Amino acid sequence: MNWNKISAIVLAAVGSCMATFSQAQEVKRFDFGSSTAAEGFTAVTGSMTYNEQRGFGFETDAKVTDVVNATGDALTKDYVTSSDPFFKFSVKLPEGNYKVTVTLGNTEGESRTTVKAENKRLMLESITTAPNETKKVSFNVNVRQPNLSEGNTIKLNSREWDKETKKAKTYTWDEKLTLQFNDSKPCVCAIEIEPLDKVITVFTIGDSTLTDGGGVWAQYIPRWFDENVVVANHAESGMTIKGFRFGRRWDKVIESAKEGDYVFIQLGTNDQKSRGHDPMWATEDRAGDWVRTHSDAETDYIWSLATMAVEAKRNGLIPVIVSPLTKINRNTYTITDMMTPYGINARKAAELADCAYIDLWGMSVEIVNALGEGVLKVFSDGTHCDNYGGYLFALCIAKGIKENNLDLGKYFIEEMPDIDPKAPKPSFEEFTVPIEPRVRR
Repeated sequence: MNWNKISAIVLAAVGSCMATFSQAQEVKRFDFGSSTAAEGFTAVTGSMTYNEQRGFGFETDAKVTDVVNATGDALTKDYVTSSDPFFKFSVKLPEGNYKVTVTLGNTEGESRTTVKAENKRLMLESITTAPNETKKVSFNVNVRQPNLSEGNTIKLNSREWDKETKKAKTYTWDEKLTLQFNDSKPCVCAIEIEPLDKVITVFTIGDSTLTDGGGVWAQYIPRWFDENVVVANHAESGMTIKGFRFGRRWDKVIESAKEGDYVFIQLGTNDQKSRGHDPMWATEDRAGDWVRTHSDAETDYIWSLATMAVEAKRNGLIPVIVSPLTKINRNTYTITDMMTPYGINARKAAELADCAYIDLWGMSVEIVNALGEGVLKVFSDGTHCDNYGGYLFALCIAKGIKENNLDLGKYFIEEMPDIDPKAPKPSFEEFTVPIEPRVRR
């Protein structure tokens, strides 16, 4: 046996791993604008569109303008903005958690910037600067890819994956971190991105009432956590408890999580369906038949939810069962009884698993009853939230976290408001988070 050859192979493998690790740990710094970049930063102009070779750039739907002022230092005297105002900047990154620090402002004018990440997760809300002022603000983002440790991948649906190009169709599963800038005058001077090792990850799993991209609480709640927490939303349209397992999405959560992380489980909206075909799946895919993934509210729904929570515990995670949202009749502005059995029995699952429980169903019923016709601003249809609704329900989840005395509640930022579902605030007129136009990739 040639031990020298084996040693060389092992050392080469270790070196390759170390190089990959080193590359993954590298802090990335970008200075925006057309003047000379600050020392240690990579220059980025508004004309640089993303490509894989470069590994960073603006998405092709962005309309970005470079501005150079006479005042300010190398980092702050120039910036990028947009007249839309709406643009995305992407950076190729390995899967993981990252701290992102943005330098915002305009040394010769006011600015107002809202920042979202990946598929519209709210990170910063309306950061304002006065003339001759810039601000550095940080937040945490989770980046993920569909691979599993054993070489397999999760089962992505037609909304998420293009079988022809073998590319992700959403920012949720692609190979990069995407940041979105919006508001009345977004001014971005710089972005710094560094890997995070020690941070609490809050995994959220569910269906279209929780998936990023619409108006859901999981995409709004990151705005209320400090630098100790990152949210990883694994919810997807069309999901049921059985479908989430079949597609190996639960495996992905368990593999990605570490001891002390949280997993919020909100399922039921599709579990009540017992016939027809899930439109997220190709018609020839029998896994998309609702009859195969239906869970009776009184029996296997309770048991399946409780089983997930117990499995989470066994893997060192902290499970929280969240009851599904109610459904409404948009003609009468009232609740329907379709989700009532699932809303009630989610509590029984939490009791069976001896884990925390948040009654989002109950709070959503209270909001519907309180708002009357105004509930049409909360729901975009009879099932799904609009952006205003997602914002309100994020505050409801925060309320549930505090009422359960979860340690996670220690990491809310001070300015997070309380909510009374019987008299919800902010009102729709007070809701100011900018909503970007819908752009299909």
